[in-house]
Amino acid sequence: MSIAFKRLTDIKQSDLIALMNHPMVRQHMPLLKGNFNEAACDAFIANKELVWAQHGYGIWAFMVDGVFAGWGGLQPENGDVDLALVLHPTFWGMGNLFYKEIIRNAFNDISLPSVTVLFPPTRTRIHGLLKLGFETDGELTIANERFIRYRLQNYRT
Repeated sequence: MSIAFKRLTDIKQSDLIALMNHPMVRQHMPLLKGNFNEAACDAFIANKELVWAQHGYGIWAFMVDGVFAGWGGLQPENGDVDLALVLHPTFWGMGNLFYKEIIRNAFNDISLPSVTVLFPPTRTRIHGLLKLGFETDGELTIANERFIRYRLQNYRT
């Protein structure tokens, strides 16, 4: 099996649109309102590319054997660096592979002091996140949606 990290600009928009409109994916993304169409996709990609330009890190498209599996990476969020990971349900069992590379990049390449993950309160299966070393770190409201923040410290810095 081959895994590749690409920029969102390097994948077919139709693949990203299909992912973002998948009902099982949308149930975990309360900020995703309405139909994710071509205009929304263009704006999403432009926003994620701006993060790369401004911060030198950002969101990747994940490929598994040449198939778009999802997206994720690092993005600024309220003064922190947030780890995002959104996979098509077909690839849900592979999240740890992508996570390890994102964390390696965050802590080894960029030397971030910590990263956060934001889960809506409906995401109650957090055992795996806690097992990775994340600790509950308060709550946050974004666009009138409540999130629980979890933080992983980089003990190497």
